[in-house]
Amino acid sequence: MSKAERLIEMMITINAKRNFTVGELADEFSVSKRTILRDLQELEQAGFPLYSEVGAAGGYHILKERILPPIAFSENEAKAIFFACQALQFYRDLPFEQETISVLKKFLNCLPLDIQNSISQLQDKIVFWIPDRHRDSPLLKSMFLIAIKNHAATIRYSSANSESTRTIIPIGLYAMNGLWYCPAYCTAAKQIRVFRVDRIKEILEEISYPKGKYPIPASILEYLENTEVQNDYRLKIQLTDVGVKRCESECLLANGLKTLPTGGGIIDMKINRAALEWTADYILPFGNNATVLEPAELAELIRQKIYELQKHYCKPQ
Repeated sequence: MSKAERLIEMMITINAKRNFTVGELADEFSVSKRTILRDLQELEQAGFPLYSEVGAAGGYHILKERILPPIAFSENEAKAIFFACQALQFYRDLPFEQETISVLKKFLNCLPLDIQNSISQLQDKIVFWIPDRHRDSPLLKSMFLIAIKNHAATIRYSSANSESTRTIIPIGLYAMNGLWYCPAYCTAAKQIRVFRVDRIKEILEEISYPKGKYPIPASILEYLENTEVQNDYRLKIQLTDVGVKRCESECLLANGLKTLPTGGGIIDMKINRAALEWTADYILPFGNNATVLEPAELAELIRQKIYELQKHYCKPQ
């Protein structure tokens, strides 16, 4: 094994162990302790985050911010990584925003010039566009870390109608249409609610809680899959051609959209109770281009909203 190969193998081994002694590495690589010490010194000079402790229980340790060993990528794999980063660039907030920018710069700078040029050309032709919703989420990373640690949090939350303090147990986070959402078990409501992360104004306290005490899905994916199959209401909405075009841009309702050979289309799907208010707000601006056939609760909700608008804009002079 050459020295360069040994250093790479050593980086991989050290990252796996995190705590080790010079003797352990010398035995593993079949070299002297003096050689291992020289290798470790070279790794430290290259920026590998090591620190040592003397004494009987001493040895080397890896700092929290480890440097990962080099990985060889094919040209298409390099482009795939670039597109993964590109898909995130239009989100105003990310849990590791600065790190995302840093890793993309490092990655591009290490590529051969011809591949850099190839990626630049792709960048001019393909973009993962996300609407700019102008909603900053300064507590996104904090909520992400709370969810990762399976902790609860007492937050100050500003909803559409009021501001309140509540304790929630995050299931995880997901992004949709440029906004971040945090489904969480609300201890006051005793059920799972969806909180917009940009509306979380302050984290007052982070709390540990007994595992298994609350009915919480094991993962965010499990939550989203269960949400999709809830069948509280049969939704049927008749659409004109204009209504079809407007509906095609909304991922939730587009799942149940069917165009008709005679023109127009119909939305025929199941939705859960929590989506009823959102559906009414979304369909209302369609005007005559949408007609709610089912459920009756949705048609009544839209009528109430129209009545409130009429009172607001048709006040006696």
